Amino acid sequence: MNGIHVLHIDDEPGFAELATDMLEHQDDRFTVETATRASKGLDRLTANDFDCVVSDYDMPGQNGIELLETVREEHGDIPFILYTGKGSEAVASDAISVGVTDYLQKESGTGQYLVLANRIRNAVEKYRTQAELEDREKRLNLFFEESPMGVVEWDENFDFVRLNDTAEDILGYNETELKGKSWEKIVPESDQDPVEEVVSDLLEAEGGNHSFNKNVRKDGQRIICEWHNRVVTDENGEVVTIFSQFQDVTEREQRRAELQEYETIIDSVTDGVYVVDEEGRFTYVNDELIELVGYERDTILGRRPSLIKDEDSVKRAEHYLGQLLSSEGPESATFEVTLQPRDGESIICEDHMSVLPYEGEHFEGSVGTLRDITEREERERELGRQNARLEKFASVVSHDLRNPLNVAEGRVELAQAECDSEHLDDVESALERSQALIDDLLTLAREGNRVDDIEAVEFGTLTKNCWQNVSTGEAAIMVEIDQTIRADQSRLQQLLENLYRNAIEHGGGDVTVTVGALPNGFYIEDDGSGIPTDECNNVFDAGYSTTDDGTGFGLNIVEDIVDAHGWEIQLAEGSGGGARFEITGVEFSAK
Repeated sequence: MNGIHVLHIDDEPGFAELATDMLEHQDDRFTVETATRASKGLDRLTANDFDCVVSDYDMPGQNGIELLETVREEHGDIPFILYTGKGSEAVASDAISVGVTDYLQKESGTGQYLVLANRIRNAVEKYRTQAELEDREKRLNLFFEESPMGVVEWDENFDFVRLNDTAEDILGYNETELKGKSWEKIVPESDQDPVEEVVSDLLEAEGGNHSFNKNVRKDGQRIICEWHNRVVTDENGEVVTIFSQFQDVTEREQRRAELQEYETIIDSVTDGVYVVDEEGRFTYVNDELIELVGYERDTILGRRPSLIKDEDSVKRAEHYLGQLLSSEGPESATFEVTLQPRDGESIICEDHMSVLPYEGEHFEGSVGTLRDITEREERERELGRQNARLEKFASVVSHDLRNPLNVAEGRVELAQAECDSEHLDDVESALERSQALIDDLLTLAREGNRVDDIEAVEFGTLTKNCWQNVSTGEAAIMVEIDQTIRADQSRLQQLLENLYRNAIEHGGGDVTVTVGALPNGFYIEDDGSGIPTDECNNVFDAGYSTTDDGTGFGLNIVEDIVDAHGWEIQLAEGSGGGARFEITGVEFSAK
């Protein structure tokens, strides 16, 4: 116990002085001041802090009972011991009625001062303990009512005792509805087992517990709450009460789950993903990017892109970021960068970058993906070399082969004018087939599976025009489609003309060709003899032909054109038994 400051009021100065000396001798924690009149004692009590008042009863001007009444009115419950030599049962009764702390009769001898000292110590200790309890209760109530979190007090059986307004708002119940009810009232039955374990742990051990639990509101809504529980025990370790603070974290946990899902998705993609803050420092990289550059995540985070990009790539990224930040800039930018992994071997990547959503008017940073296109770049370079070789081949075919064939055709024509021979007719047919082969080879070499200009094409009109460009003889065409489709008109014309020639070459000179619509494309069929079943899988192979004068490249060219447009082609049996080519995946356009 700390020091005890005592005010002793007695109208006999000699006795007051003796009592002071004896009390301070009994306990060195005592500091005793004296006053010989009640009025002077009240003045001192007002001017100084005292822990206890010891007063005589019979004093001039104001007796001890009257003084006690004044003290209680002005100074509350400060310990007050009536210490008098003229006491009686009536005086004691009056003192008790106005709130005296203790009553002690003056006696002869020094032993009375030991008793008085004990009475003072006990009174002060009790007063201080009560004051501390009241202060704790006051602070607890203030915390209980003013806490921004929900607060619940439970009894030793974990039944509701009280809850604050925030707890009522979270749970949808008022205190009256829950008081005396078990915790099970606010926990879904399917989730009570884990909460039961928490309750058991709290009731069996001192301390606290932190947990996330599913709860149910009065209206039946399921929520997730974060709970902080604290057990209060008595001196024997028995549970007296439990206090819980909690908050509804449903939205936070849902966002956390979504973020975890997003991170799982991001980490599962095959592209590197990064986030850079407004100062140009990495704040996030996924596992794929870490694997791509070979650095640890902690090494990358907080560093600038120059750690993993060469100087030109950094400048290029800054240039595109400037465009994205301009008022009329695009929403995203895609450009090539060169990464410098930890092992030193450069990687060419495609950087697809966007600006993070603004926080007000404040730039928050950028986000992007890095796709390794090193192999693609090498393939494109190899393709360029192949195209150069093909172009050289096409030039040789076009010039070095066609010129001798033209000379041969001219000589055959002159020879036919001088003599009539079936051999010359065969030579002429062979030369014509050679010219056709050259045309198809040039088409394959120069066009391949490339389309240049996608536009709206009047399909019915183009179909009829292409028929006029083919040597059709007695063959006929029926056009049962008038839609507009999106295609490269030049290459679509090649497709149609090749299919027409194929129908006439294999179906006969009097074949009828029908062009019709499908739900997502079109078909071309003839009423000829069709294609043998065992050869259906080979018709699109280069060099395939069932006639001696066919080049074998027509349907191969058709397949290339279909692939170039992203369409699909399928061979089927026509309604009249002939060949039917169905082309699907076509995009129709409004007229």
